Amino acid sequence: MCEISIIVPIYNVEKYLKRTIDSILSQSFEDFELVLVNDGSTDSSGEICDEYARRDERIKVVHKNNGGVSSARNTGLITASGRFIGFVDSDDYIAEDMYELLYNNLIKENADLSICGIYDVYEGKVLEEKENQYLIKNREETVEMILESKIISVNPVNKLYKKDLFLGVSYPEGSITEDAAVMFFLLEKAKKIVIDTTQKYYYYHRENSITTKPFSRSDMKTIEVWQNNEKYIAEKYPQYLSVAHTRVCWANLIVLDKLIMSENDYLSEQKKIVKFIRKNFSFIIKNAYFTKNRKISVILLCLNINLYKLVVYFEYSKNKTRNS
Repeated sequence: MCEISIIVPIYNVEKYLKRTIDSILSQSFEDFELVLVNDGSTDSSGEICDEYARRDERIKVVHKNNGGVSSARNTGLITASGRFIGFVDSDDYIAEDMYELLYNNLIKENADLSICGIYDVYEGKVLEEKENQYLIKNREETVEMILESKIISVNPVNKLYKKDLFLGVSYPEGSITEDAAVMFFLLEKAKKIVIDTTQKYYYYHRENSITTKPFSRSDMKTIEVWQNNEKYIAEKYPQYLSVAHTRVCWANLIVLDKLIMSENDYLSEQKKIVKFIRKNFSFIIKNAYFTKNRKISVILLCLNINLYKLVVYFEYSKNKTRNS
């Protein structure tokens, strides 16, 4: 048995995979196993995994039929033998001391979950440095912070978990926004959380990633997941219900933006979302979590959907120019 099992779900990432694996194998904390789950890749990703496994005995490779990132993570959890669990996405990379920091903080504070900061990496852009904070939180405080998504988020990859947190918990297969679907259930088993916002994880934003693919009806799952989270919060932490509803409104707006940029007509989905946003107009306008520009766009949406579309097209063009 090792201390940490690092799980990497892999699907068609031959361009980025060696960088990811190299960053993990270079960790200053050495008592780990690396579980590479090849989720039915059709490129050379599987061969790259096998090549690395021949070189380093800490690597386990699992080849499986394609089932999506949740299926791959669940397979990794079944395979893992470590006392603690970490996840790294197959197109990202990590600082050489990330797991040393996460592990030392977790042990020092006798915590159930350890979290570090994230760099958002875009081609050609300078990395944004954020203020360092060291925080000890209980379950309720962490739930609120994750709902607010200012300092920490539902993202699973910049965290080190006690493996026991996953007993009876698995990622929902066939769904998207799977991180948000399980995070609160993991927290339900955690009493103490340590947060060190020192940025050690490099989250690489690529144009053809799952978050930038064209809209499909499965994107409606994002709304469904946050609606389910809202029900959970209403039952367990009613004091945070307003923040939970904010996330539902946010999910509707994000999905609507993606839908509008799609080349296909999804009129029934569009009408459903627009109806929801108009119904929640006052809540959004009075809500401090939404930016001034977002509120203006919601006002335009309530006047005419075509005005809202113009704003979405403009923002998309501006961001594309900025990131090109």
